[in-house]
Formats: sequence, structure tokens, C-alpha cells
Amino acid sequence: MNRFKTIDTLRGISIVWMIIGHLTEWWILSEDFWFFNTLRSIGDPLGSGAFLFIAGVSTALSYKKNIQDREINSIKMYRRAYLLRTSIIFIIALIYNALISIKMNNPADIWTWFILLTLSVSLFLGWPLLKTSKRFRIYLGLILWVINLFLMNYLLNFSGQMNFLGILNHLLYNRLGLDPILSFFTFFIIGTVIGEIIFEIYLIEDRKERKFILKKKLLIPGLIFGIILIIFGIFFRFPNFLHHRTFSWLVYSIGIQLILISSLIFIEEIEVFRFKKNYKFLYYFSYYSLSIYLIHNVLFFIFQNSLQYVYLLMYISITLFSLGILLRIIHTKIGPHFSIKIQIGRLSRALAKRI
Repeated sequence: MNRFKTIDTLRGISIVWMIIGHLTEWWILSEDFWFFNTLRSIGDPLGSGAFLFIAGVSTALSYKKNIQDREINSIKMYRRAYLLRTSIIFIIALIYNALISIKMNNPADIWTWFILLTLSVSLFLGWPLLKTSKRFRIYLGLILWVINLFLMNYLLNFSGQMNFLGILNHLLYNRLGLDPILSFFTFFIIGTVIGEIIFEIYLIEDRKERKFILKKKLLIPGLIFGIILIIFGIFFRFPNFLHHRTFSWLVYSIGIQLILISSLIFIEEIEVFRFKKNYKFLYYFSYYSLSIYLIHNVLFFIFQNSLQYVYLLMYISITLFSLGILLRIIHTKIGPHFSIKIQIGRLSRALAKRI
């Protein structure tokens, strides 16, 4: 099965958007912070939620590919490597959080739902679910959102308290504006469903039949359910449906993601457009996603709270263009050696063989 450009494109868009969001928040003047809130409201469905969604798609594709017609020992090896890779990402997430907690002078922030922690926990929780039916995963994801809607409002009453409910609130909802697991795990779960559907479709070798099934099982359902979810998200809390991290925003966001992936996979299959240069730019951000996410934090110190919004986008555009050029040079010169994600994969496979 070939690499899907759509997955790289969406992952690249997600990483680029997260960088734009962070740079805007870090660099903008405090009196212009309304611009950051407006920008986030418009584009954030393409951020961390979309990244987890694509991670779910990729995980399901990898899982199905690696267990398809394999011997039990090979499957066990893949499971060990998967869990080791997830453990390494979890350790990196805690180190990242520890550095943030040192900067903020708050040791409790070592457990904060930045995207790396949410990703690693999602990978852990997602492993046993990969063996369940697609329908079960969809129902589970929706149930988690409903539970989260009521549980969050209840536990926030115990914020900062040193009792069981206060600790549970800290574990589930510390830094609520980020990516708490009960809100964002659903993106990953639904992503695994889409990934499994794509895998099953691309087992069909006849291209004409594959296009028909792709339209029937992915494009049309993706558009229908995506539109329904967007409409529901809009009217559930109208006119504040874009308010960050609310139930409306979650539903609205996953509707957009379903429409994007189903449409782009179909367009990629029928080869309507050929945009290799644009794809390559986003491909570099996708290929080096973990590396660039960790490294871009040093940009925090360059224009800290010093740019007016009228100049901000120009500086961000120059930064992104420069990063794209740098990643292209790195890809040409040293290729996968700069990719932390690939190195983690290699290390986890090597450790799995030794166990």
C-alpha cells in the first residue's frame, strides 16, 4: 500500500497551524490579543485535534498492514515495538512538560495536556481498541464526549483542592485550554475508524471498483456525517460555537476533519490535481513533525509580546518559509536522521527484538 499524500498534507497543515497559533500567542502585543483569539477560533479545527485524528488514521493503517496475514510471533513483535514507541513518546512528553513547569515555576504543570502527552496517552489507550469493531469505537468516542461534558463541569468545582476529586480534576483537566484526554481521545478513536475503512478499500486491486467503493464507503458518508456534525456543532451553542474547546467546537471540528480527509483521499485517487511542490512543502513538516514541534519552541524568545497584529503575519510567513527551506535542505542532506519520530521507531523496533 502506497503512502497517502492526503495524510501527509493534513498532518503538515496541522503542524503548520500549531506553529502559527503558538507564534501568534507568543509574539503578539497584549493589547492585540483579540487577534489571536479570532485567529484561533477560525483555524483551530486544523490544529491539535486534527493532528490526533490523523495520528489515529495512521495508527490504524499501520496496525492493519502489520498484522495482515502475519504469524503470531510477528504480531507480538509489532505490539512490543508499538508499546515501546508509545512509552518513549510519553517520556519525551513528561520531559517537555517538566521544562515548561520549570519555566512557569509550577511543579504541578509536569502533568499538563500538551499535545505530546495527549498523543502518547491516546496511543496507549488506543491499542486494545484497534481490535474492536468500527461501530463500537464510534459509539465509544461519542459517549466519551457526553461524559466529558458533564464530568468537566462537575470536577472544575474541586480545582486546586487536595482531595480525590481535586486530584482527579488535575489529572483530567489541568490547563483546560489545551488538549485534555477525555475531549481529544475521540479525535484519535474516530481517526482509527477512518484509517481502517481506507485500508479495507485499498485492498481492492481493481481501480474502477476501488473508486466506486471509495465514493460509497468514504466520500459520501464522510461528507454527509461531516455536514451533519458541523450543523449540529453550530446550532448547539449558537452563536458561540467556535468558543475554544467547548462541546460545540469538538463536534464542529471533527465534522470539518471528516469532510477534508474523505474529499482529499478521493481527489488523490482520481488524480484531479497534481501539486507536487505544495505537497512537498507540507510533506517536510509532516515527515519531521515531532522534530519541528519540539524545536519551534525556541522561537518563543525572539519577539516575545512585541509585535502588532498588522506585522505579525508577515513575520510568521517569513518564519514558516524559512523553516520549510531549512527542512528541505535537511531532508536532502541527512534525510531520516533528523526525524525524531523515525529514530523513535527504529529504537523501539531494536528494543522489541532484544526483549
